[in-house]
Amino acid sequence: MKPSVLIIGCGDIGITLGRELLAEGHSVTGVRRHADALAGTGITPLALDLNTLDDQGADALPEADYVIYTVSADRFEESAYQSAYPDGLKRVLGVLAQHKTPPKRVFFVSSTSVYGQQEGEIINEQSPASAQSFSGLLMREAEQALLDHELPGTVVRFSGIYGPGRDRLIRQVAEGRVAAITPEIYSNRIHRNDCTGILHHLIKRQERGDTLEPLYLGSDGEPATLHAVMSWLAGQLKVEATETMQSPLRRRASKRCDNGRVVASGYVFQYPSFREGYAQVLREGGFLTPAQA
Repeated sequence: MKPSVLIIGCGDIGITLGRELLAEGHSVTGVRRHADALAGTGITPLALDLNTLDDQGADALPEADYVIYTVSADRFEESAYQSAYPDGLKRVLGVLAQHKTPPKRVFFVSSTSVYGQQEGEIINEQSPASAQSFSGLLMREAEQALLDHELPGTVVRFSGIYGPGRDRLIRQVAEGRVAAITPEIYSNRIHRNDCTGILHHLIKRQERGDTLEPLYLGSDGEPATLHAVMSWLAGQLKVEATETMQSPLRRRASKRCDNGRVVASGYVFQYPSFREGYAQVLREGGFLTPAQA
């Protein structure tokens, strides 16, 4: 029997991962507030509002070998982040701890937004996560709740996720906007399929009996300036772009993520840089004319 997997917050990443696991013979249950979105995926749906978990006891969630917590806040506000991350995860851990057979491991999908570096520093899992924004602070609180819990847990911090349907940067470039060369703003990204690939890979490692680290940084192998990425996209789209930092572009942290730990674990990136990844999105998203493709 393949191990069972419970995906809490089963959205884009969860559905993609769930399908990969189902193809290998795993049983997969997906938790969403509105589970009708899972229709046709093959994932067993479970409609649940995490805010009600405290009132439902151990039976609120099914037992599973692995639990993936990949909830997203429904809006960029402190209260929404508090509910989705530390509060929601703590409630889930409380229920899981009551199960007769607890999970082998709980994975929390976190974000590199916990890092506050702004000068292009190279960062890894040992670097201080000292972002002072409410989003960074609450994400760190959730991470620590898992790492301090009696259940075995691993945090995976993903950088900027892009992929099918996550094409905001492409649309900005298509409208003629490209970030200025200076100041240099380093950005980091990971294709959606590599997010699911890393989580799948870590489950396989655990099943083989390999030791997992408590923390992994998930980002592709080529940090690049925002100007470089957008200029490359402009070239692919054959558009004349004007350098600007006007809305919707905004000042952000500037850091360079080192993915050495996850690579050393044996994971091979499907999209090792933004070029391969965005080429796939451009091609499959219909952004290129037949001649350009």
